[in-house]
Amino acid sequence: MSAPASLKVALVQMSCDPDRRVNLDHIRSRLVAARDQGAQLALLQELHNGLYFCQNENPAHFDLAEPIPGPTTGELSQLAAELKLVIVASLFERRAAGLYHNTAVVLDSDGSIAGKYRKMHIPDDPGYYEKFYFTPGDLGFEPIKTSQGKLGVLVCWDQWYPEAARLMTLAGADLLLYPTAIGWDRDDPADEQQRQLNAWQTVQRAHAVANGLPVLVCNRTGFETSPDNRNRGILFWGGSFIAGPQGEILAQAGHDAPELLIADIPMTRGEQVRRMWPFLRDRRIDAYADLALRYRDQ
Repeated sequence: MSAPASLKVALVQMSCDPDRRVNLDHIRSRLVAARDQGAQLALLQELHNGLYFCQNENPAHFDLAEPIPGPTTGELSQLAAELKLVIVASLFERRAAGLYHNTAVVLDSDGSIAGKYRKMHIPDDPGYYEKFYFTPGDLGFEPIKTSQGKLGVLVCWDQWYPEAARLMTLAGADLLLYPTAIGWDRDDPADEQQRQLNAWQTVQRAHAVANGLPVLVCNRTGFETSPDNRNRGILFWGGSFIAGPQGEILAQAGHDAPELLIADIPMTRGEQVRRMWPFLRDRRIDAYADLALRYRDQ
């Protein structure tokens, strides 16, 4: 189904509780509020069912994973049908014993599972030990068809890679969506924190510009203590935002509190932008073979 002329979207920025039930009840309340304000599509943040468990490597955390379909998709499917709302959720997927993914699931407005995307780029940094938990995705960069258009869903670390956004665009995505969990080390100086935040927003706004597509980014907020050191942890910086096809900010959340962010996206503007800035037309695909290399050794 083609994208609508305009689309009202909602982002649920939240602080997570250790209790899955508390988080899902909060999500339900926010999605009801989004529906009441006319939203047609809602994006949830990365791994919204609980705390960000990847701050350390602990085999017990694999017990948090669930199958797809499973308990959370069942509950959100019912909610999507009840509210007539497309929902993009983010789950720790148990595919098989010893095989787990960081997976985004799209529930269409009739409650069906429209599709899923498994996170392709997996980080392994202090406080973000995701390679211990997640197998890299194997579903490629394929937009998911829904009643509100084709969604180019990517996940967190994917947001730094222009190749991922471009491949979703070349496959016909109508918009790009990033459920995210990113924050500061509180020991970093304020100027370094600001540089990190600016880079994060700039690179994603650049994906909008380079591809002529709206971009939706939903990040978590609040401080989550490291399981290994109660004096350390991640201060998730919130700042969820919605950008138009020229990278213009249509709506942006604050940094320090949960927020329901809602905006109207004029979906037809992308066509006009691409006529003015025909980046896809002028790509030199005959000269890009080296993009398939890890690096060009000199």
